[in-house]
Amino acid sequence: MTKPVSFGVISTARIGWEKVIPAMQQSKLCKIDAICSRDLASAQAMAKKLGIAKAYGSYEAMLADADIEAVYNPLPNHLHVQWSIAALKAGKHTLCEKPIGLDVKEALKLVAAQKKYGKLAAEAFMVRHHPQWQRARQLVRSGEIGDVRSIQTFFSYFNDDADNVRNQADIGGGGVYDIGCYAIVTARYIFGAEPERVVGLIERDPKFGTDRLASALMEFPGQRHLTFSVSTQLVSYQRVQICGTKGRIEVQIPFNAIPGEGMKLLIDTGAGLSGEGIRTEVMPACDQYGLQGDAFAKAIRGEGTFEFGIADSIGQMKVIDGVFKSAKLNRWVKI
Repeated sequence: MTKPVSFGVISTARIGWEKVIPAMQQSKLCKIDAICSRDLASAQAMAKKLGIAKAYGSYEAMLADADIEAVYNPLPNHLHVQWSIAALKAGKHTLCEKPIGLDVKEALKLVAAQKKYGKLAAEAFMVRHHPQWQRARQLVRSGEIGDVRSIQTFFSYFNDDADNVRNQADIGGGGVYDIGCYAIVTARYIFGAEPERVVGLIERDPKFGTDRLASALMEFPGQRHLTFSVSTQLVSYQRVQICGTKGRIEVQIPFNAIPGEGMKLLIDTGAGLSGEGIRTEVMPACDQYGLQGDAFAKAIRGEGTFEFGIADSIGQMKVIDGVFKSAKLNRWVKI
C-alpha cells in the first residue's frame, strides 16, 4: 500500500479549512500533518478545529519541518509565487492555489525554481479531477456531439465586503483571477488547445478597483470559440454549455461541485427546444479536492504523472494576461 504524503498548509485561508483540508484528510494518499500562520494562536486554533497535529507561528518554521514532504499553498494571490518558491527551496513539493501568479513574468520564476530544486509544483485546478469534466471531455473526443465549436460559460457570486481579499486590487483580487480562470482552464481542457487571440471587456468597482464584471471572447485553433462572463457582484450562478454540430453538453454545477452528491451532465441532441432530446448522466459522488490531492500524491510517489504541471500554468497565465491587456487596449490581442 502506498504511503500517504505528509502535507503542511501555508496559512489558515478559508478555502483551505472549509474545502481542501477536510477533503484531503479523507483522501487515500494525503495526510495533513501541519498548518502555519503568522499568528501562532490562529494556527493552533485551526489545528485543533481540524485535528491537525502540528501548528506553527510562521511559514518559515513549518517549511523547516523535515517531516513535511509537500505544501498546499492557499495564500492570497500576490503571495503564491513567493511562498511556493520558498517551499520548493525547502525541499517540499508544492500544490498552489490558482492563479499560479499575477502575470506570466512572475509565474516563470516558479518554473525556474522547480527546475533548480527538483520538486513538483502544480496549480490547484480541482475541476479537472472531477468525473463530470473528465466525462465531458470523453464525450467531446468520442464525437458524440459532433464538431465542438463553441463553449459558453457564466460564473458569478455577490461579494461587496471591502475586507475580503477578492475585493483588494493590490493583492490580486477581482473576478478574472478568482473565477474567470475556471472558464479559461475548462475551455483549454475541453478543446485540448491554447487560444490564439482574445478580446476582453472589464468593468471595475469604483471603490475597490477590482474587475467586478468581466467578459471575453477567445478564438482557439480551428475557429473554435470560448465566450464567458464572470462577476463578483451578481446573483450566484454558474453554468457551462459545450456546443457541437450534433449536440450539446450542459455542465450544471461546473465549478463548485457539491461533495458527496452525484453531479449531472445533460447531453442534448437538439431534437426539441423543450428538452425532447436530453438525456441525463449522473456522475459518481466524490470530492474533487480529495481527488486532486491523491493525484498530486501519486505523482510524488512516482506512481503516475500529474497531468497538468507548471508548464500548463504558464499557458493559463498567458491567457489571463491577454484578457487584461485586451481590455486595457480595447482591441483583440494575440496570446
